[in-house]
Amino acid sequence: MNNDRIQEILDLMEEARLDYFLISDPQSIAYCTGYYNDPHERMFVFMISKHGNHTLFMNDLFYLDHDLDVNIVWHKDGQDAIQTIVDEMHFPGRIGIDKNWASHFLLDLMKKLPDAKYINASPCVDLVRMKKDLQEQVLMIESSKINDAVMEEIIPFVQEGVTEKQLAKKLDELFFNHHSTCYGAIVAFGKNAADPHHENDDTPLRKGDCVLIDMGCVYKGYCSDMTRTFFYEGILEEEIKVYEIVKKANEAAEAMIKPGVKLSDIDKCARKVISDEGYGKYFTHRLGHFIGRDVHEYGDVSSVNEMEVEEGMIFSIEPGIYLEGNFGVRVEDLVMVTKDGCQVLNSFTKDIYII
Repeated sequence: MNNDRIQEILDLMEEARLDYFLISDPQSIAYCTGYYNDPHERMFVFMISKHGNHTLFMNDLFYLDHDLDVNIVWHKDGQDAIQTIVDEMHFPGRIGIDKNWASHFLLDLMKKLPDAKYINASPCVDLVRMKKDLQEQVLMIESSKINDAVMEEIIPFVQEGVTEKQLAKKLDELFFNHHSTCYGAIVAFGKNAADPHHENDDTPLRKGDCVLIDMGCVYKGYCSDMTRTFFYEGILEEEIKVYEIVKKANEAAEAMIKPGVKLSDIDKCARKVISDEGYGKYFTHRLGHFIGRDVHEYGDVSSVNEMEVEEGMIFSIEPGIYLEGNFGVRVEDLVMVTKDGCQVLNSFTKDIYII
């Protein structure tokens, strides 16, 4: 159990006047306890109590190969799992629930404890997870190093006739060789790159196509994320122009990141670069997302997020221009906020790259 992280959560619970906080998100449970489990349809809850008796509720089918410094209450299939939670609560008044818990569990708890007040308490853990401690930073730096290495290794396989699915499969293999897991890369050739969330298909690579690769891995529980756009055996003048605009937007946003800057202002900076060049309507998504144990965590870099940047935050900077039916360009890095600026976690070149 990570007592420092739990204490930060308790501090936020005190501000919200919570007696208990039920966490069901497996990644948040792992963040607090060091134990990860995918429960599927079964109940899996970590209860943080202002009284200090923090408890993990587990099904007998779950496998635990080491001792955890936390109280564990086990239940069996067919047993009233919610009742095991009720039995561990003493004078519950305000109960925090995270945003992930299945409604049928919550409704059962509300039926058993109708006089309690129920609060969406997700910020009590999400806000803590937003700022990475030193251990997390080390793992995320290493995860990004693997991402850089695999991006270099995939280049020789970008050949005429290869399909998007085939290239994505090769990425899976390369990440596996680095003792990590690819969580699902986007590979988009030519006009497919104009769809920011294109699903890989059997499109073959042809001379003159742009090649957009958005990829990342999970290494020891922590994610990386990066996008680079290449050009296969040639590049057009408009592609050069668009690419340089996107790169300029990426670098301008990264240059202004430091504690105290608003996330909304970072988004506006990149968006202004693109809009000033006449491509504003083709930048169709937010500038970035937070990342850690999940690829997309709480928080984003968008025009409406007025939160100020703090040291230890890690998020993506990924401007793009998408010209439907033609081509698309995105350049994405992860950045880690330092005490006086930021560290870009990706080192793979952002210069125009013709394969």
